[in-house]
Amino acid sequence: MPSEFSEFSDADAAALYDRLNPWDPQLWPGDAFYDALVAAAPSVLDVGCGTGQMLHRARERGHTGRLAGIDPDPAALARARRRTDVEWVEGTAARAAWDGEFELATMTGHAFQCLVTDEEVAASLTAVRTALRPGGRFVFETRHPRARAWEAWNPANASEVTTATGRTLRVEHHVESVTGDVVTFTETTTEAGAVVRTDRSRLRFLDVPALDAFLASAGLLVEARYGDWHHGPLAPGSREIVTVARRP
Repeated sequence: MPSEFSEFSDADAAALYDRLNPWDPQLWPGDAFYDALVAAAPSVLDVGCGTGQMLHRARERGHTGRLAGIDPDPAALARARRRTDVEWVEGTAARAAWDGEFELATMTGHAFQCLVTDEEVAASLTAVRTALRPGGRFVFETRHPRARAWEAWNPANASEVTTATGRTLRVEHHVESVTGDVVTFTETTTEAGAVVRTDRSRLRFLDVPALDAFLASAGLLVEARYGDWHHGPLAPGSREIVTVARRP
């Protein structure tokens, strides 16, 4: 997400992301869900790894297998690369070049929704399938469109955080448009009322039939589907669509 302001750098934004979204399985059921999968897999590819928190924790908890992360954001990867015992690759999911090398691939933090066009979704899923070994699984989540999560993305639900350097920042969101299944919104960071950074993003909210069509076209079979992080069934009121897909 390119910033329109230079007072708050991409490195600052990556550090702020970690402050706002710490990987904490004790606090967040989604983190616990993925932690269990990663711990059980001898080789793991984290697609859209961001600052690498999940793979950092895996190593800290004693994972001795192969761990790799790929992300297009150089500032996020700079933080991820503070650990040198994990493979870090700068790039998009669609440009991943691994072939039959991983038992597990993940996309956490709703990263899958950053794939906005049909071409991005199709190319990314094909690359993930290719990276998996036969029988390997791809696990990811996307927000259920029926829950309309974007309706809560407004200044009334802003977050405040104190950075490691003592700065108090306010982060708020504003939805610009909802066009089909794509939501365009801005994230504005302010300090003492002054704007220090504004980022503009788009996320895609695929429903289950469209999602399954993309998976099938990429040669991935849906093995399991959940509506929450406790393996509950997917229902109309579910906020998440958690998918476990398998390479045959």
